[in-house]
Amino acid sequence: MQSLDALDRKILGLLRVNGRIPNNELAAQVGLSPSACLRRVRLLEEGGVIRGYVALIAEGAEEQGVVAIVRITLEKQTEDFLNRFEQAVRQHPEIVECFLMTGDADYILRAVARSTADYEAIHKDILSRLPGVVRIHSSFAIRTVLRAG
Repeated sequence: MQSLDALDRKILGLLRVNGRIPNNELAAQVGLSPSACLRRVRLLEEGGVIRGYVALIAEGAEEQGVVAIVRITLEKQTEDFLNRFEQAVRQHPEIVECFLMTGDADYILRAVARSTADYEAIHKDILSRLPGVVRIHSSFAIRTVLRAG
């Protein structure tokens, strides 16, 4: 990962708030020429600092389904166990976020399903079969209170 200077951090902060900000507006807000700003944004993209852009959809605009927050405990926390688990998680689009944690859970996942019955299938057919999993604790979100962006 490349090191970031103050201008890079300012660009990233503005893009977090509005990923579709026009380059000339972004450049003006950070005090760069449009070409210099675009060059920095492209370097951040190529360097993997900016991994992509997303659209955040308002609740009710589409069928949300069920959001499950899942705490996973692994049999062991060796590099091999962690790597195998992480590689397997990436294969399942139902798992939309995965965080390696400190504390009593090794990972926290966010999984999305159409219904609780569909989540039951995710639990049985995916989560319980992930390598090294010894404990799964699922909680269901009632509604989104705050989402960055």
